[in-house]
Amino acid sequence: MLTSLQNPLVKQIRKLHQAKGRKEQQLFLLEGTHLVEEACAVGYPLTTVCCTPLWQERHPSLENILRQHTERFELVSPEVLEAMATTVHPDGIIALAPRIASQPQKIESLGIALETLQDPGNLGTIIRTAAATGIDGLWLSSDSVDLDHPKVLRASVGAWFRLNKIVSPNLADDLIHFKQQGLQIVATVPQGSRCYWELDFTRPTLMVFGNEGAGLSPELQALADHQVQIPLQRGVESLNVGICAAVMLYEAQRQRTGHLLS
Repeated sequence: MLTSLQNPLVKQIRKLHQAKGRKEQQLFLLEGTHLVEEACAVGYPLTTVCCTPLWQERHPSLENILRQHTERFELVSPEVLEAMATTVHPDGIIALAPRIASQPQKIESLGIALETLQDPGNLGTIIRTAAATGIDGLWLSSDSVDLDHPKVLRASVGAWFRLNKIVSPNLADDLIHFKQQGLQIVATVPQGSRCYWELDFTRPTLMVFGNEGAGLSPELQALADHQVQIPLQRGVESLNVGICAAVMLYEAQRQRTGHLLS
């Protein structure tokens, strides 16, 4: 059992708390039983698993699965696990997973593009909602928060592993490409000329959302076929971008399934 905070593995894992370390090692960190279970459920590879003896006692079945499908399995003391984790009270297990480059996907029905998103909680929430509504994929601009930031993974509550996600080097080029394929590009902006529910979301669609503070860039707004707004009561300045995405995704689902709101 690893008990020393000076162990090379501890130092390696702590570097994954930062974007630089994740990029250099091409690994990211999973914290907690649920995220590890979700990774196993979809067959996502894990390179290293570290758990405490108490976690081992409580999860014998999952331990057996992990030992069979993980390159390295280590028992560690609770103090060592806390030093490895980004959370204050880890539940007894962390794992390392390789970064796997996503291949561009075709949008058959519905996709989301996010420009310069900075808050990991927002991105995790959008991933969770996007997976729940069954979209084809999510495109994230390269100047956004890391897709595999620990807080993004936790906020997604495991849905991260169930959604096609692409980090785009040039979101404008992607929008042009999808327009050429016949998709309608829908931008959500405060000054939108139409309410979002007025659009026909049964058509193949890419929804575009912007930065939490600055909103969507003029360049991407100009590429949109439709600029829509989510109506707000007087005195309310804006909605959280995660809420905006959820509202529009479920309106699209409502239209596509024919379900009417009661």
